[in-house]
Amino acid sequence: MTAKTALITGITGQDGSYLSELLLDKGYTVHGVVRRASTFNTCRIDHLYRDPHDPDTRLFLHYGDLTDGSRMACLLDQVQPDEVYNLAAQSHVRVSFDEPEFTGETTALGTTRLLEAIRMTGLPCRYYQASSSEMFGATPPPQHESTPFHPRSPYGVAKLYAYWITRNYREAYGLYAVNGILFNHESPRRGPTFVTRKVATAATRIKAGLQDVLYLGNLDARRDWGYAAEYVEAMWLMLQQEDPDDYVVATGTSYSVRDFVEHSFAHLDLDWRDHVRFDKRYLRPAEVDDLVGDASKAEQVLGWRPRVRAPELARLMVDAELNALSRNTGPTVPAVPSPAHTLASH
Repeated sequence: MTAKTALITGITGQDGSYLSELLLDKGYTVHGVVRRASTFNTCRIDHLYRDPHDPDTRLFLHYGDLTDGSRMACLLDQVQPDEVYNLAAQSHVRVSFDEPEFTGETTALGTTRLLEAIRMTGLPCRYYQASSSEMFGATPPPQHESTPFHPRSPYGVAKLYAYWITRNYREAYGLYAVNGILFNHESPRRGPTFVTRKVATAATRIKAGLQDVLYLGNLDARRDWGYAAEYVEAMWLMLQQEDPDDYVVATGTSYSVRDFVEHSFAHLDLDWRDHVRFDKRYLRPAEVDDLVGDASKAEQVLGWRPRVRAPELARLMVDAELNALSRNTGPTVPAVPSPAHTLASH
């Protein structure tokens, strides 16, 4: 069989890095879209990078942005991907309250631009849209594919727009387009301002005597936390089905922020109550109390099951922070020397 080609937006993020690893292991050629900046933000995929002059290279990076529809159309025409994974977004829920317009421009309208580019180029590819459990918001758990939506943040609203425009392009134009409604998924590659990574990092630094206090907001919010490296398997499986459909991806378990804090600190023989303090600046104007996913459909149709849950995830993330601290290298992803980055300019 001819090896497939995939295009990933948001390739430098947590999910993009794990998905790239998965697809490269399966023999894919992977093209990633990277926003132009004065510095590179590719630490999560540096260990995958090879000089593009190497004839065996199968990972290529291109400048582009979801705010530029013509660029997306140009890249699609150039790359001719079999599969497109749209993982790019302004993805921080709390920040979306501060930047609601930018969140809508990238997370909502950016999805429309990419879908329209696929339609206009006539590319017979399969499309994955990264949808979010935040779309359910205030709807009581458990939440599944037929649960009514009630988003409680600009991020959740923007993701809901992206969800429905994906379904619209599937129904109106016959695109193979699916929504993966992923519940919270974490890893050592999570951004440092997300609560799970923030907790794991602080607990490790406190144990090492580098800090004494961790400031957090709402400790009572409950989430269904899974492992990002497992969730990208579900993304890929969705695009291997005969017919396009939407799927919830979750563990089916509920843990509070306080639970995650306790598991993280206990793994280091620390009492979290001695170090955690409340700061109202981290509260959201509208809170989501409890998200718990029912992934029965994903198990039955895709054969996908979660293996790692919040307690194991907390220990995994703390151990990664310990290893990073002992190496004194900062990032908790492999820091492998690579040639100077070269991105396609056309």
